[in-house]
Amino acid sequence: MKQYRWTRWAAVTGIVVLLTSGCSVLGTKEQSQSIDPPPTGADASSNTAKPVTAPVVQNPSSVTVYAKDANGFVAPISLNVEKSVEVAKKALEAMVDGNPAAQQMPAGFTALISKGTTVKGINIMKDQKLAIVDFSSSFTDYNVQDERKILEAITWTLTGFPSVDKVQIRVEGKELKEMPQGGTPMDEPLSRMMGINLEKPDGVEYGQSTPVTLYFLGQNQDNYKYYVPVTRLVKRTDNVAQAVIEQLIAGPDQKKGLAAVMTPGSELKQVKKADDLITVDFSDKVLGPDKKAPADALRAVVLSLTENAGAATKVQITVNGDTKVASSDSQTNYSKPVSRPSTVNPQKM
Repeated sequence: MKQYRWTRWAAVTGIVVLLTSGCSVLGTKEQSQSIDPPPTGADASSNTAKPVTAPVVQNPSSVTVYAKDANGFVAPISLNVEKSVEVAKKALEAMVDGNPAAQQMPAGFTALISKGTTVKGINIMKDQKLAIVDFSSSFTDYNVQDERKILEAITWTLTGFPSVDKVQIRVEGKELKEMPQGGTPMDEPLSRMMGINLEKPDGVEYGQSTPVTLYFLGQNQDNYKYYVPVTRLVKRTDNVAQAVIEQLIAGPDQKKGLAAVMTPGSELKQVKKADDLITVDFSDKVLGPDKKAPADALRAVVLSLTENAGAATKVQITVNGDTKVASSDSQTNYSKPVSRPSTVNPQKM
């Protein structure tokens, strides 16, 4: 795998990371998003949000965009935009502070692209899977502490479309070589290899680490629960899938406002990967008092594994080798291999 320039990214985030050939693959796609034709995918998850007051969108199409929550995390949110062949442009416009579509965001979420910014155009170079985005000059008017969050939000939104793996940003037609406020380097196209909501636990050496992206739970003031992706550095490993499950069991940094997804005391027995199928076997400690596995935990396992291994991967969850795993809800049948949900954090409007 091509080494990504984490060292220069770290200069503006306080994290110095060197990736080697043992790194994990962080590039995946939200299944609901496509640029041609516009997305119409069904929602495969069951999170619900308190309805919000927002303008009615005529001929709506659902897109996943990334915004900042009340704890400062960048998280995916499903919004309705006007159906268009320029759906990627519509998605970015919905991420501009003050845009009517941003009013659909749950309480506590804020759009990250500066108010007054115009998305002047997007050129999708399909042969390179590269999106070149041109913003108006207002794009550069932001708080420096949000600089990396802005880049994460734009990159993860656009790479949610199957046609895009990399993103290049221009302002008034001129390519940005670095961000103007904090100097974040941008001399190479951005991709999901940059991670999101980066964490480096104590005891992990920068040059001997592997990044894994995990999904934990956030909750806003309206009791809307949503998944937050966190890229955590762990000691270098070739078994990324096992590291993902171990870190999900370890849970989030409690000081940062996220909630654990796994049942306390959960035990991993085995992880096996064959072609595009990952089989995860837990002991029965993963089950709740009702002998069912929490739906939040099962979704987090699927989201986290497919984020690191690729969206085409399916996940088979077993308990003591038994595929008959009962979930605390009936939305998904976990007795068979499960694909990544079409939408990470859907909103019920």
